[in-house]
Amino acid sequence: MTSYTEDAGLRLGGAIRARRRRLGMTLVEVAAGAGLSHPFLSQLERGLARPSMRSLTAIAAALGTTAQALMAGSELPAAPGAEPVSVVRRADELVTPVDSPGGYVRPLVRGERAMLPVEFNGAPREFDDYYRHDGEEFVYVVRGVIEIDIEGEFRTAAAGDSVYYAGGLRHRWRSLSDEDVRLVVVQQNRPPAAHA
Repeated sequence: MTSYTEDAGLRLGGAIRARRRRLGMTLVEVAAGAGLSHPFLSQLERGLARPSMRSLTAIAAALGTTAQALMAGSELPAAPGAEPVSVVRRADELVTPVDSPGGYVRPLVRGERAMLPVEFNGAPREFDDYYRHDGEEFVYVVRGVIEIDIEGEFRTAAAGDSVYYAGGLRHRWRSLSDEDVRLVVVQQNRPPAAHA
């Protein structure tokens, strides 16, 4: 696991708090929408707790955004996407990693952008719960072998392979490899559609 600094936790928590306040939502409302406790969300906003990718995805959905957008948005103190160029170095301590089943995820762009690339380091050996989001997604396997379940159809992808799928489809993956899995995943930044 990569280091998760106190500053990184404060930045991510600050991005969550800022979005919640912009929407005029209370801690209790967001926590209920995410299926989490409001004390946990309060600790997260203050940088005292560390989210998993699963809990960050639930919080993002309750806030009408994506986990990747919250992660990328936590990297800029000013308006997201204000800079036309974003450079993230491999050893950048300002990048906010988030736990994910089998490893961690780190953003590969600063600020909220039209495309939100992240790097997954590690993957679970067994399938976890499905993810579903409105934005389209592209997965490139850098190292290892994964099996991707998209709406109950299974595909295998090895180093150098890629998979692209439409938004709204249930998906999940697992490692089929003895070596550490590394993926680059690019998600279209499309906030969840409002449900009537």
